[in-house]
Amino acid sequence: MIIDFHTHIYPDKIAQRTVDALGKFVHSKPYTDGTVDGLITSMKEAGVDKSVILPVNTRAGQFDSITRFAKHINDTYDNLISFGGIHPDDENIPDKLRVLKDNGFKGIKIHPDYTQTMIDDERYIRMIAEAKRLGLLVMTHTGKDPAFDIIHCPPDKAVRMIDRVQEFVPDEKPFLIFAHLGGSLDVREAEKHLVGQNCYIDISCSFNDIGTLSKTTDEDIVRVIRNHGADKILFATDSPWNGQKEYIDRFRSLNGLSDIEKEMILGKNAKTLLDL
Repeated sequence: MIIDFHTHIYPDKIAQRTVDALGKFVHSKPYTDGTVDGLITSMKEAGVDKSVILPVNTRAGQFDSITRFAKHINDTYDNLISFGGIHPDDENIPDKLRVLKDNGFKGIKIHPDYTQTMIDDERYIRMIAEAKRLGLLVMTHTGKDPAFDIIHCPPDKAVRMIDRVQEFVPDEKPFLIFAHLGGSLDVREAEKHLVGQNCYIDISCSFNDIGTLSKTTDEDIVRVIRNHGADKILFATDSPWNGQKEYIDRFRSLNGLSDIEKEMILGKNAKTLLDL
């Protein structure tokens, strides 16, 4: 089984203008049109069995509309799993997290850059702690985003958040997922702070010859996997900004990983984490 743990789609009526606008920031031509059908076509061509969809709440007050769209995806497609999204300035966050839990959502996605909130801000800490208490996974963008000058989730502050959340909910079961090899465009900081922590790391936006800008070498990727542990690495592309087929082919070609480790990363770890 192959599971892509990091994808994005948008409602059909706004998909085109959304990918056009975002493409200017990430300096990449999208590999799909940003729609559900576009993602499913990509999955079929690549041999991806399931994709995790990660909504991004860019402002407070979007919870209801994004949740309706995400729930529709979950209720309609067996091969798509949409997380929920919450903004740190939303009201009644514990209640909103409970709504997601009660409606079968596996987790939430946060993007500190788009909310212009540091990952170790008290609002995020309390939100993430409550998600942990409810058994929800939490995926966050980590490292540099080309659209922003400030890094709102640098690896060092991500570790501070981990420690603070642990104070609220002292449970050792890993539930946090840090995107982009633990630190987009700065693998050294990720290795210094996040690698080896009790968390998952996804490999989206890691190959420097596919899609979005990356400075990471194959040797960097293998070293992070080795040092963090292949059992805590998730295959992910950030589709539509990277091609799923291209990403699978490149990942399979990596030297320094066993076939067993590659199969763990491609799907077995995600299958366990998502309780599929």
